[in-house]
Amino acid sequence: MQGYLIFVGKRLLQLFAVVFFGVSATFLVTHLSPVSPVEASLGRMTARSNFSPEAIVAMREALTDMYGVNEPLLVQYWNFWVRLLQGDLGPSLIAFPTPAMDLVMRALPWTVGLLVTSTLITWIVGNILGGLAGYYQNSKFLKAFGIVAIGIQPIPYYIVAFILLIIFGFVWPVLPISGGFSMTVTPGWNWNFIASVLTHAILPATSLVLVGFGGWFLGMRALVSNVVTEDYVTYAELAGVNRNTIVGGYVIRNALVPQLTALAMTLGGVFSGTIITEQVFNYPGLGSLMIDAVGGGDYSLVLAVATVSVTAVALAIFIVDLMYPLLDPRVRAE
Repeated sequence: MQGYLIFVGKRLLQLFAVVFFGVSATFLVTHLSPVSPVEASLGRMTARSNFSPEAIVAMREALTDMYGVNEPLLVQYWNFWVRLLQGDLGPSLIAFPTPAMDLVMRALPWTVGLLVTSTLITWIVGNILGGLAGYYQNSKFLKAFGIVAIGIQPIPYYIVAFILLIIFGFVWPVLPISGGFSMTVTPGWNWNFIASVLTHAILPATSLVLVGFGGWFLGMRALVSNVVTEDYVTYAELAGVNRNTIVGGYVIRNALVPQLTALAMTLGGVFSGTIITEQVFNYPGLGSLMIDAVGGGDYSLVLAVATVSVTAVALAIFIVDLMYPLLDPRVRAE
């Protein structure tokens, strides 16, 4: 038990280091960008109304002082971490004066729900079918499934998303193709709203699942094909051990550890696919919010979205990392 606690402590330090350097890199990228948040905000204001040159100068000075962009970069970096630890990254430029973290917290449940659902379905279905295909290598159904997986896996997210949008939005319009829920329902914990949310999530989640399951299927099939040749599997088959026990307890379980590593490594890439998918289906998640923030030169909102995304991915990898000693007895915490 003590060894496992030391293992957890080391991984916890790694978690803090990943979050610190990831957020710091995002801060540097945004603040070294040639896009000025003050000028972007001023441009939006002056585009809607006519202001005198004196008023424009006064607004520029006020915005510069409010966002602190006239201070040295190190001072801005220190102030950023002080505000971040307090949960305040300042107001959003594109939705002034709404705090940037409020916008992120509104969009976060949509992205988390979409990611968790699609990732779990993809990982579970892909590994189970891949494990069965690796063990029952003569199954015609699983061979056909493998051919489909090989054909779909290389297709980009956005291509699949556009195909689903055309089929179910125009050719056979049975599913909503835009938004997170219907405008005719009242948000809240009621069945009409929940049903509308689930219906609107079908196409975005399906596009992620269709592209993602092929990689897990092919990887698990290859791993199981190697595991089935091990002596302990052959001995269990000769000893008359139940076939389901062999497949689930001996073969798939031992082949699952590398897939768990792959799951942790691909979590970061899932966000990029989600950004594209959310844009295609106009889904109200972090991806759409990030695109709007980058387009509007909104430093505060970009940093808020990036901070939450980096922290969420690092935390997910941390949780997956802690499962190793519990899943595989061959892994020992030092």
